[in-house]
Amino acid sequence: MAHVQGKKEQGFTLIELVMVIVILGILAAFALPRFANLSGEAETAVIQGAQGSVKSAAAIVRSTALAEGKGNVTKIDPVGSENSVKLEGKDIKLQNGFLDASSVEDAAQLDTAEFDVIVDGEDAIITVDSPSEGSPCFNFTGSSEAGSAPTVSEVGKMNAAVAACDAS
Repeated sequence: MAHVQGKKEQGFTLIELVMVIVILGILAAFALPRFANLSGEAETAVIQGAQGSVKSAAAIVRSTALAEGKGNVTKIDPVGSENSVKLEGKDIKLQNGFLDASSVEDAAQLDTAEFDVIVDGEDAIITVDSPSEGSPCFNFTGSSEAGSAPTVSEVGKMNAAVAACDAS
């Protein structure tokens, strides 16, 4: 009583394959717009990281200046040790005992290949390397008088027409 079974082919039918392709197409249509423009968000995230670095560096420089008795020193000589502190082997300039705009790049350890730091007197604009209109940026406003701490703005957008960062 040997019962011989017929050989049955196994595999997917054409309908099943078409349905899988349709489902994958629908998923791709919803997923693609979410991932299509991540470069702008990535630049903003990088600038937010730099913003945090600048805020931390300003606090560390102020603490170091106070510890060294330089809390009220005004900018006298750009290379004099009486108006600078040393952090990780670099001279960081002080303005009224706070971080000076000309030393923001060194104090916050901002990579010159990744960021542009545009210094204008007591202020600086920090933006991505080779900024264009609408690139994310923020402003560092240095100490203008004794007891006046520097400020770091919120992240804004670069206004290339007037070489300024429009941030609040």
